[in-house]
Amino acid sequence: MLLGRSANGIYWMHRYIERAENMARLVDTGLRLSLTQAGTASDEWASVLTSAGVRDVFEEENSDYDTATVSNFLLRDLKNPSSVMSSMETARTNARMVRTALTRETWESVNEAWMALTRMLKRRIDEPDLPAVLDAVKRETALIRGAFQGTMLRNEIFDFAQIGTLIERADNTSRILDVKYYVLLPSVAWVGSSLDNHQWQTILRSVSALRSYRWTYEGDYKPTNVADYLILDRRMPRSLAFCYRGICDSLDYLADAYGVRHPCHDLAAAKFQKLKSATVDDIFEEGLHEFLKEFIHDNGALGDQVAADFRFY
Repeated sequence: MLLGRSANGIYWMHRYIERAENMARLVDTGLRLSLTQAGTASDEWASVLTSAGVRDVFEEENSDYDTATVSNFLLRDLKNPSSVMSSMETARTNARMVRTALTRETWESVNEAWMALTRMLKRRIDEPDLPAVLDAVKRETALIRGAFQGTMLRNEIFDFAQIGTLIERADNTSRILDVKYYVLLPSVAWVGSSLDNHQWQTILRSVSALRSYRWTYEGDYKPTNVADYLILDRRMPRSLAFCYRGICDSLDYLADAYGVRHPCHDLAAAKFQKLKSATVDDIFEEGLHEFLKEFIHDNGALGDQVAADFRFY
């Protein structure tokens, strides 16, 4: 049986690697939405900070919601515990703690990503350089994931890594969807307009889902279709339903390996069942923002329960 301290290191290593990539995706969303000029760029960036859950931390030392200030805060600022650089520092610390549980390829990919991003994020990022930096973050984290997926034994180490990754990914997809709720349309009159469609395309692009969405819905960018795809479609690897199917599978493997089920198993199963039985009409009747707010809360509670059940200390 994996020690709780080791399970904790594996779980949080993968949560923070996923968080680094997801923060880059959120910045990419903010950058693209700010270019739609639906309102002021500051409105768009304020919405990104709100959805990322770091607006209060940002406002402690900043008052300007311009592209450079916000993007540097989300990418480089070590005072922001969710910034890309903070996340990579924490991921590497956890990886070093559990290094003997990792393959050589996995450890080296984490260390090399940390070194590359440390060099890249050492200096303040100018707006013209931002797209290249965001692509580099996504590329480096993908290399870690590829090394891990391609070399690790499918045992409890793998399962804790998957649970951490997918809880973090579900949190991020729900937050990116929720960005659309905040001030992005100047009035209800814009619903269904070219501006509205462009913003939905931006949301899809930020989770690498634009092309696959076009295959599925033939380019019809209706809010109900986008929400259905990113929340309920179990084929889409960043959807909430896909993430919870993977979480439940990994928890079931752990139950078989350890011969015991915990409260976290029931929490995850109940959430997955709700996602399987829900329709997009149900979600919009409840209110997309309200649905996502509840999901973010419940997803966080699941993470806490996993830590308690498997004694992450």
